[in-house]
Amino acid sequence: MALTIPVSEIVEKSKNPLLGKHESWGRVLLGDVATILNGFAFKSSDFSNDRGMPLIRIRDVGKDGTETNYLGEYDSRYIVEPGDMLVGMDGDFNCARWHGPRGLLNQRVCKITLHSDSYLPKFLDYTLPGYLKAINDVTSSVTVKHLSSRSIEEIPLPLPPKEVQQRLVAEIEKQFSRLDEAVASLKRIKANLKRYRAAVLKSAVEGKLTEEWRKAHPDVEPASKLLERILTERREKLSERVQLKEPAAPDASELPSLPKGWTWASVDQLSTVVRGASPRPAGDPRYFGGSIPWITVGPITADGKPYLTAVPETVTEAGKERSRYIEPDTLLLTNSGATLGIPKITLIGGCINDGVAALLDVGHPLKLYLLYFLHTQTAQLRGVNQGAAQPNLNTSITKAINVPLPPHGEQEQIVAEVERRLSVIDELEATVDANLTRAERLRQSVLTRAFAGQLEVTQTKARVSSQSLTAN
Repeated sequence: MALTIPVSEIVEKSKNPLLGKHESWGRVLLGDVATILNGFAFKSSDFSNDRGMPLIRIRDVGKDGTETNYLGEYDSRYIVEPGDMLVGMDGDFNCARWHGPRGLLNQRVCKITLHSDSYLPKFLDYTLPGYLKAINDVTSSVTVKHLSSRSIEEIPLPLPPKEVQQRLVAEIEKQFSRLDEAVASLKRIKANLKRYRAAVLKSAVEGKLTEEWRKAHPDVEPASKLLERILTERREKLSERVQLKEPAAPDASELPSLPKGWTWASVDQLSTVVRGASPRPAGDPRYFGGSIPWITVGPITADGKPYLTAVPETVTEAGKERSRYIEPDTLLLTNSGATLGIPKITLIGGCINDGVAALLDVGHPLKLYLLYFLHTQTAQLRGVNQGAAQPNLNTSITKAINVPLPPHGEQEQIVAEVERRLSVIDELEATVDANLTRAERLRQSVLTRAFAGQLEVTQTKARVSSQSLTAN
C-alpha cells in the first residue's frame, strides 16, 4: 500500500523532535535539491551468484555487499557508485550510503543524488532517516508498505545556511565518534561475555568446573549406579504404557575419557524422546485459535533464556488431539530449520509442533544439566549430515546424542555453580544492553539539539563522555 497522506502533513503533525528545525531556518523539498532515481526491474533469469555486475536489492540497503549479480545488459543510469545514498522503498524504508562495490540499482530501491550545493551530503545523511521513519510509522499498520519516489521528493528537509550545516556536521561527527568508541567497547564486552558463557558451559560438562568438589567428595556414588537406577525406573514406568525397547548405550571406546565417577550415556537412556505434530491444514480455525499454548521453534529460539514462559499462538481441543501435548517443566529441543539444536525448559503446558522434540521422564537436577549440556552441542548438531535440503534433527539422531553423565551429587553442584556464574553474566549483559540503549538515546539527543539549532560547537559544552557509558 502506497502512502496516502501528504508528507508535509505527517511532518506538521509529528511530535518527533528529529523532524524539528530552528525557527530561523527554512525548509526545502528533497526533490528540489536532489534527483530521485527508481531502480530497474532486472530479469531474474539473468541473476547469478558469482558472476556479473553486483545487483543491489532492497535487502542489501545498509549492507556492504550483495549476494546477487546480474549477467545481462543494463543502462548506465542504474549504476550505483560507492558512497551513493540508497533508500529501500518497501518494508521499513531504510536508507544508507552504499559502501559495497560498484553495482546496479534493482527495483524497489531508489538512489538519491544531490544536484544543489546548498545542501551538504553529510547533512542529508543525518536529516533524512528521521523523516523516513516518520513515514514508516504512519504506515506501520499496513501489511505491505510501499514508498514512492514522489513521496521522497516531497520530504520537507530543514535548510540552515550552508556554513551552519558545515558546523553542525563537524560537531555531530565529533560527538558521534565518541559514542562510536563507547559502543564499540560495549559490543566487545558483550562478545566477551558470550564467549565466557560458552566457556562456563563447556567447563561444566567436561568436569573442570567441579574438580575441587570431586577432591572433597571422593566417596560419592558413581554415575554408572545412577544410570542403572534411571534405566530401572524408566523400565518400570514405561512398561505400563508401552513395550520398552532397550535403549542403545554409547560406544565409550570411541569417546573421550571422563572424570572419575562419570560415565557415558545416550539421550535415549536418560529420557523418552518424542516429536511434536502439527494439525493440518495450518491456520484452520478448527485447530488453531483456542486456549491451549502452541509451542513452535520461534518462541524457543527468540531469546537466550533457559525457560519458556509464553507463546503467541494457541490451538483448540481438536488441535490438541491432532498434535502432542506436553506438560510444564519439560525439556524441549528444536529439531528443524536453521535454528535447530536449541534447548529450553517450558514452564507452560502446551502442544508442540513437528519442529520441536521433547525429552520426557527426566528428573532434577539431570534436566538442568542436560539443558546446559545440549547448549554446548548446538553447533555440532547443526553440522550433522542428514541428507535433507532443510536442516532436520530426527528422533534417531537426538536419541543417539552421547552425554557425559556426572554423579547425582556432582550434577547438583554443577547446576548450582553454572547458575551462579550465568546470573553474574546476565547482570553484566543487562548493564551493557542498558548502556547501548543509552548510547542510542544520546545519539538521538545530539541530532535533536542539532536540528533545533541548540547544539553548541564548543568542545567543552558539547562533549559526550564515553566513560559514562562504560562506568557501570
